[in-house]
Amino acid sequence: QVHVVESGGGLVQAGGSLRLSCAASERAFSSYAVGWFRQAPGKERDFVAAISGSGRSTYYADSGKGRFTITRDNSRNTVYLQMNNLEPEDTAVYYCAATLRIRDPNDQYEYDYWGQGTQVTVSS
Repeated sequence: QVHVVESGGGLVQAGGSLRLSCAASERAFSSYAVGWFRQAPGKERDFVAAISGSGRSTYYADSGKGRFTITRDNSRNTVYLQMNNLEPEDTAVYYCAATLRIRDPNDQYEYDYWGQGTQVTVSS
């Protein structure tokens, strides 16, 4: 069982930045791919970004390309999502999720372990 905990959410003005963190309990964390998803009120949960266990492969939704960067520090068992130039449309609860094997990083059903989420609110 892997426990992941998100942090770093908050309230920011449009054009601002936030860095989300996803900390995991698992020592073999480098074996796990990690994805970030978000869910706005009344909407489905959407893929944001994902990173392979080694960190060599990254994937992004079109909505975040050029603005969001996913990285990981396996020595700290942590994955980061740097979000720049935030827009009100980025307002959502952001979740991180982990999985040992992944074929489609965009697919939330590929992920086995989920955190509780962290709220990101972008004001206009």
